[in-house]
Amino acid sequence: MTLNYIWIGFFVIAFVVAIFKVIFTGDYTIFTEMVNALFDASKTGFEISLGLTGILSFWLGFMKIGEKGGVVNALARWSSPVFSRLLPDIPKGHPVIGSIFMNLAANMLNLDNAATPLGLKAMQELQELNEKKDTASRSMIMFMVLNASGFTIIPVSLLVYRAQLGAANPADIFIPVMITTMIATLTGLLFVCIKQRINLLDKVLLGFIGGVILLIAAIVYWIQSLPQEKISVYSSLVANCLLLCILISFLISGFRKKINVYEVFIEGAKEGFKTAVMIIPYLIAILAGIALFRASGAMSYLTGGLAHVVSAFGLPTNWVDAFPTAIMKPLSGSGSRGLMIDAMKTYGADSFVGRLSCAFQGTTDTTFYVVAVYYGAVNIKNTRYTIPAALLADLAGAVAAIFVCYLFFG
Repeated sequence: MTLNYIWIGFFVIAFVVAIFKVIFTGDYTIFTEMVNALFDASKTGFEISLGLTGILSFWLGFMKIGEKGGVVNALARWSSPVFSRLLPDIPKGHPVIGSIFMNLAANMLNLDNAATPLGLKAMQELQELNEKKDTASRSMIMFMVLNASGFTIIPVSLLVYRAQLGAANPADIFIPVMITTMIATLTGLLFVCIKQRINLLDKVLLGFIGGVILLIAAIVYWIQSLPQEKISVYSSLVANCLLLCILISFLISGFRKKINVYEVFIEGAKEGFKTAVMIIPYLIAILAGIALFRASGAMSYLTGGLAHVVSAFGLPTNWVDAFPTAIMKPLSGSGSRGLMIDAMKTYGADSFVGRLSCAFQGTTDTTFYVVAVYYGAVNIKNTRYTIPAALLADLAGAVAAIFVCYLFFG
């Protein structure tokens, strides 16, 4: 499903719901509310994009220092023993291994501009090794699922949007997102490993997977041992300290490489400015569609129906208002981003719904977009079990996000 159809769907469903409301209630003011919502959303989209300029420029400036300072290369080297076992069909020493490691490492650092070209290069090199040119190979599937599961160490965009929308501490979502994205990636990874009969008892893989599980368990245990009122305080403290350490490590890496960190920062900051300006029309478009969808009452019908089903099972329902972000995420990055912003604007950036929508947004990547772009670049028509594996990771991440946000923000 393309963003074009999703966007049109917002408008069509909104108008249909509004017409039925007028027919059954006779209240014509719904049309005025919808028009006002469109204007307000357009204004909000521009204001958010404008406000993003400074923060995005700062982050992309530092990310450029980390990139040129060799942080991405270092992550590639450190992860080499693990990924050589996850991709056993690739000949030892083949250049595609470097491209794959660089792509995944760039994704971990949220370096979208660097990650996509590296990923496309990796797919082209994997296609050269692929015997069936129209069918995804085992290595392609593993690579794609790891991409779609979206493991990210630094969720820059989430921190930027939360800061722009007035969050008291934008970084308080950092650790919850880290846990949920680990769970999503681990789920996709295990599924593909089992499907491809990769030896999970290999000591390197066992150590890696076990280490990730232990880290998640340790964080959860630590959080559960804290009084509820201290959870947000301590998790925010750790997240802020970690982010500062990462920034300092980028500077140190730049000094060690003897690069002019100031000029490199300016170079990256310019990209941040261009990015902020570039997203204005996209953000306005998607926010307008969502605003119309909400003003017509369609959003309340959707979440209300889901809440009714959930409450019938005796389960809490305050997560339901954030769930549209999780539904949209595999389909459209812009759409899910718009729903996340709408949730924070409607309920507050520091509300449970606002934070949970950020967790949904940051947990995984846009599955169908990633599959379409990467496989389309090398003319793969038979994707085999790529999409089921990636969607399973999406589901695991969404469920984990709900539980983790209850644990952190209750």
